[in-house]
Amino acid sequence: MNASTTTAVTAPKVGFVSLGCPKALTDSELILTQLSAEGYQTSKTFEGADLVIVNTCGFIDDAVKESLDTIGEALAENGRVIVTGCLGAKTAEGGGNLVRQMHPSVLAVTGPHATQEVMDAVHANLPKPHNPFVDLVPNTFGVAGIKLTPRHYAYLKISEGCNHRCTFCIIPSMRGDLVSRPIGDVLKEAQALFEGGVKELLVISQDTSAYGVDVKYRMGFWNGKPIKTRLFELAQALGELAQAHGAWVRLHYVYPYPSVDDLLPLMASGLILPYLDVPLQHSHPDVLKRMKRPASGEKNMERLLRWREACPDIVVRSTFIAGFPGETEAEFEHLLDFMREAQIDRAGCFAYSPVAGAAANELGGMLPEALREERRARFMAVAEAVSATKLQKRVGATMQILVDSAPSLGKKGGVGRSYADAPEIDGLVKLLPPEKISKTLRVGEFTKARIVAAQGHDLIAQPF
Repeated sequence: MNASTTTAVTAPKVGFVSLGCPKALTDSELILTQLSAEGYQTSKTFEGADLVIVNTCGFIDDAVKESLDTIGEALAENGRVIVTGCLGAKTAEGGGNLVRQMHPSVLAVTGPHATQEVMDAVHANLPKPHNPFVDLVPNTFGVAGIKLTPRHYAYLKISEGCNHRCTFCIIPSMRGDLVSRPIGDVLKEAQALFEGGVKELLVISQDTSAYGVDVKYRMGFWNGKPIKTRLFELAQALGELAQAHGAWVRLHYVYPYPSVDDLLPLMASGLILPYLDVPLQHSHPDVLKRMKRPASGEKNMERLLRWREACPDIVVRSTFIAGFPGETEAEFEHLLDFMREAQIDRAGCFAYSPVAGAAANELGGMLPEALREERRARFMAVAEAVSATKLQKRVGATMQILVDSAPSLGKKGGVGRSYADAPEIDGLVKLLPPEKISKTLRVGEFTKARIVAAQGHDLIAQPF
């Protein structure tokens, strides 16, 4: 038996659960990369693991419940659990750590983006199997490490934390103020991902537009050349990298600051996707003021019109909150009118939900839950009508589709996405069997397809 076989047999196993948003997912990827670098194996079941790590979400009540339930399940089936993520930073009513209070037998609790603290807890409870400088890490993207997404797309986190203090949000209290990653490190990771076969890079952070604000847009270095730590320069460099590999770059969590206008030429020229995920949350100035949002509704409408003039193909997705404390019927109707006029391509809506620790809890005018839900449903009816009309206009068009699923090489069709569809949050393009018998579809590759119909949030297309 050789050394590598011995390592494979005796390597300790770690179970892993990642809950919450893409930002939490990238934290999970960092931890899994470090675990793999140190020779730990991962287990697909709680029972088969030597210990379990649960990366939690603590943003809204449903997410808190899911995280606490998952911790409980891991404790019941395994007994040795390390907790990390946003819920790990939450304080219980009356003080003390919420996770510790609910599940006192967990081995350790850390907050978000705490890779080293998690590894310290792993080392204390499950010693390192070997020297990380001796063995190579399999199944990674080089310096980009392990990814939990399908191999053809990946999230690229460019910063942590947020400088805003929106009254409905507790993320800054959990993740802190904005901390931008060095631009050279971001581009190095992006290059490794593209070289590893990634065809779609999804740029994420709490506030993508603010990238570099904390370091006063200082000069970094990439490939020996100076480059400013700012979103425009980053997007341009990412676009050039993507273009060299025939890949897409998609921007998420982009606040509608004036500086975003500079990105539109990059989209119009095809360097990055003409797609912006912009968290608007509401349209009425008074509601936005109570939310302490960094932009007013009137400027948002002007900016949307300017974006569409500069890049007619642009797709805008956004999220909104219905039933925020004090929201009047007139304010809500303002939001519905905004949706009809703004023609947001993809919109999601949450009925306002009180979050422990959020400043909005102190505002007067909490609306009954039934009314909040009723307004959410009314909003979605308008949003879906706008989306359906826009999708119908795509029928007859030819689009480039990134294939996500293609059983039997797509002989019976498959599923993919156009530039207008981010994974897991937007619609899909259902691919019919190709017209040519010789044509195949492969996951992670692009295909040209003619849109033949719209169906709900999705499109149906004929590859050719």
